[in-house]
Amino acid sequence: MLHFEGLLLGLATFLVIGIFHPIVIKAEYYYGTRLWWVFLIVGLAGAAGALFIADLFWSALCGIVGFSSLWTIKELFEQEERVRKGWFPKNPKRTYKH
Repeated sequence: MLHFEGLLLGLATFLVIGIFHPIVIKAEYYYGTRLWWVFLIVGLAGAAGALFIADLFWSALCGIVGFSSLWTIKELFEQEERVRKGWFPKNPKRTYKH
């Protein structure tokens, strides 16, 4: 008998990381680092949700999304630095501190 849960969680992790990557870029482009607290709330909710979901698959998936959201906070501030270095375009409609 084959168990696909681990394979599906691996795929889900890959997709979550792939989804968060453009979210970081777009969030920094339009809002700067001001939205970091949204990722904090989503991350804490995901981590807390993982504690209360009985099914191992959904609990793990909730934890993956939660911790990916927490990691996004770091990436958001690093994206700001990448924009400052010129590696990514600045939003011409925003004013920058630099």
